Amino acid sequence: MAVYNVALYRRGAGLLWADLERVRAGRRDAQIDALREVIPRLNADILVLLEFDHDPEGHALEAFVRLLAEPPAPDAPAIAYPHRFDGPVNTGQPSGLDLDGDGETGGRADAYGYGAFPGQYGMAVLSRFALGPARSFRELRWRALPGHHLPLREDGTPFPSEAAQAALRLSSKAHWVLPVALPGGDTAELLISHPSPPVFDDAHDLNGRRNADEIRFWRLWLDGTPFEDDTGQSVSRGPAPVIIAGDLNADPFDGEGAHEEIAALLAHPALQDPAPEGPGGAAQAGEGANATHRGPPARDTADFRDTPAPGNLRVDYLLPDARFTVTASGVWWPAEGAEAALLAAASDHRPVWVDLKPPAP
Repeated sequence: MAVYNVALYRRGAGLLWADLERVRAGRRDAQIDALREVIPRLNADILVLLEFDHDPEGHALEAFVRLLAEPPAPDAPAIAYPHRFDGPVNTGQPSGLDLDGDGETGGRADAYGYGAFPGQYGMAVLSRFALGPARSFRELRWRALPGHHLPLREDGTPFPSEAAQAALRLSSKAHWVLPVALPGGDTAELLISHPSPPVFDDAHDLNGRRNADEIRFWRLWLDGTPFEDDTGQSVSRGPAPVIIAGDLNADPFDGEGAHEEIAALLAHPALQDPAPEGPGGAAQAGEGANATHRGPPARDTADFRDTPAPGNLRVDYLLPDARFTVTASGVWWPAEGAEAALLAAASDHRPVWVDLKPPAP
């Protein structure tokens, strides 16, 4: 299994689909061409994609799956994914309110999740195994989260306003609970999200607080807290083993954000952290901001700007249920060579993979 922020987002609705169709027609696109080589080599049975623009009809995802199944060259690998899932996300969904406190409405930060159009920076799952119907908590109000950390003004009133806080959703994209059929007939649940980056804030720290609470949602879910899903039904965690998968935009040691929140998730007794590593992050440990980082550089998953900040960070995660047996794991990030160049052309993130043995019946 793998998780991969592929950075396949565009500036307008439908543009990703158009780019993918042009590649299918024979046009070259450096990023898409690189991903067509990277993903088949990754050869994951289940692949969680982040920052993949969503359209309601699923045209872009269908075109991408077709491209992956068509080798770009006679000697290049291909991969088929018969099962896939994507759904609506909050990014770019207009709220009609001033959600960032700038006195205006209709801006990207006034959408329920930051974005230029509905579906930008979406999420998707490709699988060789059957996928069940997903539970989505995309519409869950932030203030419905027990112990939430919604920001306040200096005078103690809600920021940016009472009306905004009544409407604000927890998920910047979505929180999905997606069943997947395992070999042998058992079922696991994928817990998928892509929280807001904890940056671009003023003193109210709205994005940082949202990131922390989006991560904390999974801790509460694992503990059995019930939440109302998008259908209005109150549901809580079932008995199936889980796998948390996503770009959580939080490093337990470095960068901005609530380090303690991601550290608490990593330490949750229901989960295990395989602590995957790759040589690419370690090779850059002394460069720019990386030189002052405290976390293990081999565990970094994102090749962010080193000067002046934030440097490379561990933000992409696969956290299996403690009942799984982890047989291998890694961050696919070579230190140099053709593969390193290929991965750099594909995305500023690197694929994180884990090989799992299902729990014994």
